[in-house]
Amino acid sequence: MIKKLARSIREYKKPSILTLVFIMGEVIIECFLPFITANLVNQIKAGIDLNDILKTGIILAISAIVSLCCGGAAAYTCAKASAGFAKNLRHDLFTRVQSYSFQNIDKFSSSSLVTRLTTDVTYVQMAYMMLIRTAIRSPMMFVFSITMAYIMGGSLATTFVVVVPVLIFGLLMVARNAMPAFRRVFKKYDRLNESIEENVRAMRVVKGFSREEYEKKKFNAAAEDICKDFTKAERIVALNGPIMQVCLYFNMVFVLIVGSKLTIESMGQTIDVGQISAMLTYGMQILMSLMMLSMIYVMITMSMESMKRICDVLDEIPVIHNPENPVLTVADGSIDFNNVNFKYNKKAKKSALSDVDLHIKSGMTVGVIGGTGSSKTSLVQLIPRLYDVTDGSVMVGGVDVRDYDIKTLRDSVAMVLQKNLLFSGTIKDNLRWGNENATDEEIVEACRLAQADDFVQGFPDGYDTYIEQGGTNVSGGQKQRLCIARALLKKPKILILDDSTSAVDTKTDAYIRAGFKKFIPETTKIIIAQRVSSVQDADMIIVMDNGKITAVGNHNELLENSEIYREVFAQQTGGAENE
Repeated sequence: MIKKLARSIREYKKPSILTLVFIMGEVIIECFLPFITANLVNQIKAGIDLNDILKTGIILAISAIVSLCCGGAAAYTCAKASAGFAKNLRHDLFTRVQSYSFQNIDKFSSSSLVTRLTTDVTYVQMAYMMLIRTAIRSPMMFVFSITMAYIMGGSLATTFVVVVPVLIFGLLMVARNAMPAFRRVFKKYDRLNESIEENVRAMRVVKGFSREEYEKKKFNAAAEDICKDFTKAERIVALNGPIMQVCLYFNMVFVLIVGSKLTIESMGQTIDVGQISAMLTYGMQILMSLMMLSMIYVMITMSMESMKRICDVLDEIPVIHNPENPVLTVADGSIDFNNVNFKYNKKAKKSALSDVDLHIKSGMTVGVIGGTGSSKTSLVQLIPRLYDVTDGSVMVGGVDVRDYDIKTLRDSVAMVLQKNLLFSGTIKDNLRWGNENATDEEIVEACRLAQADDFVQGFPDGYDTYIEQGGTNVSGGQKQRLCIARALLKKPKILILDDSTSAVDTKTDAYIRAGFKKFIPETTKIIIAQRVSSVQDADMIIVMDNGKITAVGNHNELLENSEIYREVFAQQTGGAENE
């Protein structure tokens, strides 16, 4: 896991190594400063010359400045390394998510992915920052301080034999009891983010049903749950302070009492005032380094859960990937389903599609009709290879879709969903998702074909009108027409409309279909619809029920041969065929 995350350091290895070098310099100097100070105190007591005092003072001042510079440089390089590491890690996570197929994405909720890309990465960044700075500084400081304490204090340093184990035991117990609460928090962050995401996306529904108070209670419950766990953990971690203070003052009292006694009895021969002051300083450094190590332990243990969650995303292998020698050209828009069976999950008992055998010639207009849950969308999602078939094969242009380069295939297939999204930016920016090099004339032509030009021209800023996130400042019908225009700019060989004219009136729907027939005759058009009027002029109409194709034919043939189609037609037209 550590090795996998370390790959995201990349170009920030140099500042990471420099941080370690600067920290080593800072620690070495800090450990020698008490030694120099102790000798100076003893020399002053013995009657040192003023010039010698000044020389020692200059050495102390220079050493302190160098130590400060090392600390400042370490802070800079550490910040650069940790921030860069977090940037790369987020990039790697986002890139990995982009490579997922729908089947992979189904394993993670959107709120969970957001938490992993934000909160979890932040915790890992903090852990890395502490590792390259504090986790090196504290052990070095501990070892150097213990060594210097025995050099300076001799037998007086035995106080650490008592104090250090007590402090270590206390800090470990604190960390051990705090960890379960910290671990629980991360899973609850997902629930909190999910509450926020749902509320923001469905704000109109919330207000329409006056459910603001319910949503507030739901959010407050999630926030309160996190608060309780954090409060419990922080209450336990707060015991670090008292434990540290007890050990610190015990060390001070022991050194002052025993040290003073030894100094008086030996007349300064065994230990002197300078050594006592050094022992106090080294004691502080030793205990502070242990305190920092305990905080590192807490931070790393907290981040371990984040590391696991991040690695879950990085370890997820995309189900759909390019073949070794992919086909890079789509010949035409012909589509063949050869004995296709499909399950969303291999463990699922029931197939979403069963025994689908279907052949569509290039340039045909095909309607797909069926009740809710009849797997109409599942059928068309296999064409651009958003999912792979469980059995059988889907062929486009005479080639199995699994043999194509994925980008090549999807560039040749344009899908317009019922709930297509518009992104924040101008109308032009959104339309150029279909073709980033589209000219203004091509954009206008696509919008005319999608019956969108009239309302776009009616905006004060026309095609430069700013679209809010999710397209909240345009109506459902306007959004659908803009999405159709965006798809048309791809100039696809296959155009799939998945109930994407449901929010427009029948007259506009008819104009859109007439435009398709006139301007893109060579493009294969698949229209999923609930309205019979949207598909009755199609070259072929497919009737689906419960994941199977129950009938195929044109409008008149299906009125004669398909009971499902006849019932739907009768319900929508009152039985009048020419309605």
